[in-house]
Amino acid sequence: MAKRKDLLSRLADAGEDALNRLGDAPGMDRVTAFANSTRDRLDELTKRVRGVEALEARVAKLEKQVAALSGTKTTAARKRTTATRKRSSTAKTGGASPG
Repeated sequence: MAKRKDLLSRLADAGEDALNRLGDAPGMDRVTAFANSTRDRLDELTKRVRGVEALEARVAKLEKQVAALSGTKTTAARKRTTATRKRSSTAKTGGASPG
């Protein structure tokens, strides 16, 4: 058990030493600044997505209210997303006139 503990402590020391050397490497300040700015942007994006989810919930609630007031079971927005548009069976010719 002592041998295993010694190996783990040596490994931890080596990792700390490697991180210290990496921090002293040229250009690491730019990498750190980029990582921090990326984190900030990700935080803001997460807040925006949460805001969109709240808006979607409000829209769903309003759609239910409109459906209840109009007496229909589904709203037009929901029909539009699931319905497929029928195409006419007559195909247009490619510009050449018959005859």
